[in-house]
Amino acid sequence: MKNKQSPGKNPTFRRRSICLIMAGVVASGSLPIQALAAAAAAPAAPSAAGGATGAATSPMAGDPYNFSLTQLGRGYPITLHGVDATDSVGFDVPANQVVTGANVTLQYTYSPALLPDLSQINVMVNDVVAGSIPLPKENAGTLQTSKVEIPSKLITEFNRLSLQFIGHYTMGCENPLHSSLWARVSNESVLALQTTPLPMKDDLSMMPLPFFDRRDMRMLNLPFVFAAAPDNGTLEAAGTLSSWFGALASYRGSRFPAQINALPAKGNGVVLVSSEGASQIGALEIAAPKGPTLTMVTNPNDPNGKLLLVTGRNAEEVKRAAAAAALGNKAVAGNSVVIDKLQPVAPRKPYDAPNWLPTDRPVKLAELIDAKRLNVSGYNPGDITIPLNFPPALSSWRQDGAKLDLHYRYTPQPRSSNSSLIVSFNDGLIKSDVLLPRDKLDQGLLAAIKSDALEREMSVRLPLDTAALQSRLQLRYMYDYVKQGECADIIIDNVRGSIDPESTIDLRGYDHFMAMPNLGVFKDAGFPFTRMADLSETAVVLPDNASDADLGAYLTVLGRFGSATGYPATGVAVTQAAQIAKFADKDLLVMASGQNQPLLKQWADRLPTLVTGDKQRFDLSDLALRVGGWLGLDPKAAQRRTRLQMAFSGGDPTSYLTGFESPLDGSRSVVVLAGGDKLGLSQIMSALASKEAESGAVQGSLVAVRGESIEPLLAEQQYFVGSMSPLRMLRWWLSQHVVSMFLMVALGILLLGGLAYLTLRAKARKRLNA
Repeated sequence: MKNKQSPGKNPTFRRRSICLIMAGVVASGSLPIQALAAAAAAPAAPSAAGGATGAATSPMAGDPYNFSLTQLGRGYPITLHGVDATDSVGFDVPANQVVTGANVTLQYTYSPALLPDLSQINVMVNDVVAGSIPLPKENAGTLQTSKVEIPSKLITEFNRLSLQFIGHYTMGCENPLHSSLWARVSNESVLALQTTPLPMKDDLSMMPLPFFDRRDMRMLNLPFVFAAAPDNGTLEAAGTLSSWFGALASYRGSRFPAQINALPAKGNGVVLVSSEGASQIGALEIAAPKGPTLTMVTNPNDPNGKLLLVTGRNAEEVKRAAAAAALGNKAVAGNSVVIDKLQPVAPRKPYDAPNWLPTDRPVKLAELIDAKRLNVSGYNPGDITIPLNFPPALSSWRQDGAKLDLHYRYTPQPRSSNSSLIVSFNDGLIKSDVLLPRDKLDQGLLAAIKSDALEREMSVRLPLDTAALQSRLQLRYMYDYVKQGECADIIIDNVRGSIDPESTIDLRGYDHFMAMPNLGVFKDAGFPFTRMADLSETAVVLPDNASDADLGAYLTVLGRFGSATGYPATGVAVTQAAQIAKFADKDLLVMASGQNQPLLKQWADRLPTLVTGDKQRFDLSDLALRVGGWLGLDPKAAQRRTRLQMAFSGGDPTSYLTGFESPLDGSRSVVVLAGGDKLGLSQIMSALASKEAESGAVQGSLVAVRGESIEPLLAEQQYFVGSMSPLRMLRWWLSQHVVSMFLMVALGILLLGGLAYLTLRAKARKRLNA
């Protein structure tokens, strides 16, 4: 089979050593990564303004941060029940900003049965009440909007915004969980922060600050600057850095616009220079490098912005400096270092990306989520959600499912009838375990209670045949509230639940085998290029005379790969069509904008589309718009072959994505990102980054992009990547070729029958001759 692969151990769960020997350190003092320390640091003297405009990435004085509760991680409205209910979301403040003002605008509804004098919604920041919203009778049951000012002194670096609902429906005895006690807050409610920038020193020990700040919830927008048209080695160094920043940005997303000989007009940026002599970009003077060098300086165009200078006397030195920044940034300090030696890290193995679940051993839940989040309290504490990032090309054919060995503890109630622990997978029920009360426990279980908690366990299988690559395991304790009687109902919050962090999920026994092409798994995980986390088996074929937009698209797509794997692309190769034969043994990512990619003509017979001038032709099929289960292995179910061809001329050029088997090596893949014009690649990047429902249309083998419209056109799967065990491969092949299976069975019967006949004839002759 093609692409024989053996999965390796996941490096998320073991350390790799990197040896950095640094010389020429220009000390500027150490600087903790805390905003207060940054405020105390002396600001760097601003240089003369100059340079061209660029993308803004850091807020200036007075710039607001506006976040909806959805952007803060609440994907559904907040529903509060009972006489006293609280729910929270977290928000952080970037290290180089100080909050000068804040407010939250809530959209909410509440029960018409509430007593206005006794009911309210309290807005709290870090457990301190910032304001209370009254709940008058005349506005009940309709959508309301209220703005609550938040004192800036309540806000620190890491914060919690809480909404507390206090509700009562009668002056007499009441049921504390009565159905009329409710309030609902929309997740479109907005938190607004007004900030002022803080001065920061030029100190590499802060890295990745200020270029990436995990406290900042917005998409990372970080310009890359080249002194001149970059060579391929410099672009490989830039790809290492953009994939590293993309890995850090993670779910936030990232964009990396490229600029040649022009500094960002505002904010931060990364500057790469390969030259033996001194260089100058706008008002920035760059000293002649003495080797692979990392330097942090103030942006001449913005006293609050910083530039990371990655320099060397040649492209190889720039690549070494970039690798040192991505892999050994914790070891550097001062405002400038020269990397004398970088010890190579161990080679990567297939499917060992840090972000993916390993398939060679059981994985503890504590490796996937903070152990503190595995503990809950209260009668209805909500879900414990554990993210499960499955490696792509994971074949679930004829598998029972991933084994989950769950160990848990709970507080047995004196008596109840409906308490349970519910296990769900991607919102689908898997199993429900009854949480027995004390009056139903036998003597053995009663004796096993320790510290008022009973330890239990269960083993379940998580079906992966239709699972998405980014899945979630949901565990929910549901405690039955037993009514005590009229005027005796008082909620005593003494029930607890805990999932043992040593509980495991086991993917051993799963093979990596997938029908290709599959643009859905390319969008979601960068596959097949991310099969090797460092992209050591990937070559990016850029257009001849690539423009700034082309380079920005290249850096952005590598940022997406880094986000998928959690590892920088230290092994990526960059080339052009003329040198493509040197990279025949690699998976190829081909990028084009307009007519600047010769491979589109050379491989025209492989492409399901043809764009020449204002004439365009696309192969079409009846591919339905549906969310793909990328772990499944049923090529016939996903296959929609060409039904017709559509050709037209005029109109705006159409950008497209397509994939096919490499013409240079049958065990390799090609993915083409072809922009119809200079803006086309940017539209493709937006389609890949989109989290809207329409982005799920990026699937199959051909997708057309026109502005914000995404249309899947073809899903013709032509080849396979990966491998199976010989026995499973034989079983799978027979399942796909039923006629051949019957022929083989018939042939086997005939052979056995013939052998039996000959054996009996031989015995008969032997008896006659005796």
